[in-house]
Amino acid sequence: MAIRKNNKKSVSRGAQVVVVFWIIFVIVIISVFIANSQTIFKNLKILFPGETSVTEEDLLAEDQLQEVQIGNDRPAPVITIEPAADPAATVQPSDPVRTEDPPVQTQQQTQQQTQPQQQQTQTSSQQQNQPQQQAAQDMRTRVFYFAQVDRDGQIRQSRVTRRLPASNTPLQDALNAMLVGPNPGELSGNLLSFIPQNTRLLSVTIRGSTAYVNFSDDFRFNKFGVEGYIAQLRQVVWTVTEFENIRDVQILIQGRVIDYLGEGIFIGAPLSRQSF
Repeated sequence: MAIRKNNKKSVSRGAQVVVVFWIIFVIVIISVFIANSQTIFKNLKILFPGETSVTEEDLLAEDQLQEVQIGNDRPAPVITIEPAADPAATVQPSDPVRTEDPPVQTQQQTQQQTQPQQQQTQTSSQQQNQPQQQAAQDMRTRVFYFAQVDRDGQIRQSRVTRRLPASNTPLQDALNAMLVGPNPGELSGNLLSFIPQNTRLLSVTIRGSTAYVNFSDDFRFNKFGVEGYIAQLRQVVWTVTEFENIRDVQILIQGRVIDYLGEGIFIGAPLSRQSF
């Protein structure tokens, strides 16, 4: 009977040892699992992406687990899992981002964009003003003659000055202005032109002190008679001899010298102011 009791005691002690062993083994397995839970979940996601679903709440819950002491008195590593950054989340005030820099950059860019526009505006205004200044500088005073009838019915020459654009042919410019006739202001001053209408200046040539002025055939026909012919010749001769280097004028009709104009007015030789 003593042998049976000893056997029972040894069996019960063996069973206790086995139970304690399994308890310790389970505790160790759980501790290892907890310590490596993040790695295990990541591997499960890689191996079974459709079957394993681990949320951030599960991982955050692990952060609250208490440390488990293992037999060697070393604390099990504490795993801290930070929540993944949300792409749609707004930047918190603690983030090292300056909110004042963009307006400064925008202001600088605006100034840089405004300066070329101002320079371009100044350049365009200068370009617009240049033709006006150039036109004002290129104007010259030209003198030519019209006629005026006094109270006694006598025709007298009247000197007119105008500002005309400068050119290399000032004499031609003065004669063309004379052929156009008086402007409204001059007409109001009783100025007239006795040169026949539609007369055109064909050419002007200067040889020495003589100017050869070539008119169209219309210059030959004056409806005012002798006095009209003399008045139109005076207008031409006085206008041309206004230039200091010209002393007399040879009238040409269609490039040819003719002896008489109208009713016996001789024009076959150069005419000066003393010819009348």
